[in-house]
Amino acid sequence: MKIRPIVFPGTLLALAALILMSASVLAAPHGQVQQYATPTPRPDGRIIYIVQAGDTCTRISLLTGVSEEYLRQTNRLDENCTIIENQELVIGVGGPAGGETPTVGPGPTLTESQPTPLPEEPGLTEVCVLLYADVNGDGLRQEAEFGVPGGAVSVTSANGTYSQSQQTVAQLDPDTVEPVRTCFGNVPAGRYTVSAAVPDGYNPTTGLSYDIEVASGATAYVAFGAQVRAQDAGVGGTGGSPLLGILGVVILLVGVGLGVYAWRTYKR
Repeated sequence: MKIRPIVFPGTLLALAALILMSASVLAAPHGQVQQYATPTPRPDGRIIYIVQAGDTCTRISLLTGVSEEYLRQTNRLDENCTIIENQELVIGVGGPAGGETPTVGPGPTLTESQPTPLPEEPGLTEVCVLLYADVNGDGLRQEAEFGVPGGAVSVTSANGTYSQSQQTVAQLDPDTVEPVRTCFGNVPAGRYTVSAAVPDGYNPTTGLSYDIEVASGATAYVAFGAQVRAQDAGVGGTGGSPLLGILGVVILLVGVGLGVYAWRTYKR
């Protein structure tokens, strides 16, 4: 009768210790599951779990709620479900981050359609050409050097789809007192060769052909120089020089003959 009070409290303490140990063991896995947060789906929709140290397929299955069979088949694991630390495992497929499905943007379509409302239309480009009288022959137009009439200028496209020519004039613009240029309107934008031909009685003082490129809506200006050719008349002109040359030769021969005759007469 005296042993009961000693044995009974000891038994109660042992039972209490066993209950506390069992509760702590059972609570640990439950706490780990509650701490796991499902990863955010990647842009392609996959939900990825990164293997931690000590992980097994069983532990990951308990932690994420994904069956071991799904882990093996989806990630192509062997029969033993062998995994390594830091390995990425697909544990599900959801929508991309933000809940939006990636779609092809309208950028390329808009880029391809941009030239449609802006075609290159004729009539927005103009080429104006001036053939001027280069009095001093320096190849540079001065204010007092005006247009040369009777010449010809032409504009021809590099691809041969456009070619026009006109005669030059010597008129002055009454508003600006500048020579009137020969202009070509309704010229499509592109590359062109502008050429000039001087009239009779003139010599060119600049090149007579230029390659230019004109943009839609712009006006191109090209100038060519020409100088009046020396006239075939007057003293010192090229018309009388042959006759004067012949006359000079005759006089020289007569003088030589007289000198020889005088020398022989003096010897006798």
